[in-house]
Amino acid sequence: MNKKAEKFDSLDYFVCFLQSSIVVVVMFKLSSGGLGTTLNVAKPKKGSTVAIFGLGVVGLAAAEGARIAGASRIIGVDQNPKRFDEAKKFGVTKFVNPKDHDKPVQEVLAEMTDGGVDRSIECTGSINAMISAFECVHDGWGVAVLVGVPNKDDVFKTHPMNVFKGKALCTMDIHYKIGML
Repeated sequence: MNKKAEKFDSLDYFVCFLQSSIVVVVMFKLSSGGLGTTLNVAKPKKGSTVAIFGLGVVGLAAAEGARIAGASRIIGVDQNPKRFDEAKKFGVTKFVNPKDHDKPVQEVLAEMTDGGVDRSIECTGSINAMISAFECVHDGWGVAVLVGVPNKDDVFKTHPMNVFKGKALCTMDIHYKIGML
């Protein structure tokens, strides 16, 4: 052990180890939960429109993935307007705050995009955001990817016809992968 390491007592070492583990988990979520999910699961095409639900760390990584893939419109959806300026640095071109509208955000997005977005990535874990992310994708080819994890008692409710309109719903089991670290 070097002299610097000897100065740490076991509690300091544990705290440092815990902080280091948290950084590893956050970085894993950043690459696999946001960026990786966007590039490898949602797979937006060049020129497509992508909605990102939640502009926290995972959502910003998802936005960066959409930018890298060549999406021409990246719409950030978040209830915290303070996140909008930071999101621009990751390619977000338009912002929607659900609190600013009298109708469901999926309807707002459908109107903004002539029928729906090509891809949506949900990064909040809110069941309402998950439903909105699924319902805002375009009929026939839209793909919604759920990264966030809902409460175990939440119920995903949507109109049954949404399933028959050609919309796809995918999930990313990030917690299983984090457990593999």
